[in-house]
Amino acid sequence: MKIALAQMTSGIDPAANARTIVSAVADAAAAGAAMLFTPEMSGLVDRDRGRAAQHLRREEDDPVLSAVRSAAAEHRLWVHLGSLAVLGPDGRLANRAFVIDDSGAIRARYDKLHLFDVDLPSGESWRESASYAPGAGAVVAQTPAGALGLSICYDLRFADLYRALSDAGATVLAVPAAFTRPTGAAHWHVLLRARAIEAGAYVVAAAQSGTHQDGRETYGHSLVVDPWGEVILDMGDAAGLGFAEIDAVRIADVRARIPVLAHRRPIPEVTSA
Repeated sequence: MKIALAQMTSGIDPAANARTIVSAVADAAAAGAAMLFTPEMSGLVDRDRGRAAQHLRREEDDPVLSAVRSAAAEHRLWVHLGSLAVLGPDGRLANRAFVIDDSGAIRARYDKLHLFDVDLPSGESWRESASYAPGAGAVVAQTPAGALGLSICYDLRFADLYRALSDAGATVLAVPAAFTRPTGAAHWHVLLRARAIEAGAYVVAAAQSGTHQDGRETYGHSLVVDPWGEVILDMGDAAGLGFAEIDAVRIADVRARIPVLAHRRPIPEVTSA
């Protein structure tokens, strides 16, 4: 099955970002894809909290989500909207992914579990927990690409989440991201390949790329990795649309050759000596 990935350089204007995604939906459908994947924070990338605040909405009022749902229905294409920043009832934000079907209906939601709070050697400092509430659980959604396990960006570093997703039946793992350039160059490829190998699953990772209007820089290299750990799509640095094939037979073959899912055991209590 053919899928499409949109690599974006999202900016500070949600309307412009929505137009980019809507155009990608049309182009992906025209190219014969059954599903489109977009990056984390597809609708808005802006670290100026005051400026960004004027664009933040509840899910039901978010114009980017509404535009993407309409485009999905118009072009009869499933969309994994990597994430949007949406206002929650307590005033905090959720970093929320959406699975949208080809009628425009929302089939699944996932709020990012692991929040990125870190000081990097480059001098960059990130405090995602200052504005965002963590999610409460893992999600697997049934899609044309297969059983899709949902995650977002920093989640990639926590292998136990992907074990839970594959134990729950996921055959494709989505990792939309906005990795920084230093962490991307160091860890992006190796972590995505490891998650694919551990789960015997495809990994689909649509990413932000380039220099954004707010000054931040993201790594790009949207990837599709097959269950054997082979990179079958690497989109490099440029924004645009890429395509790959998801093959259910490949998943079954790899899992038969190395049946790690069947061999998993509960981890016993750790003792200190």
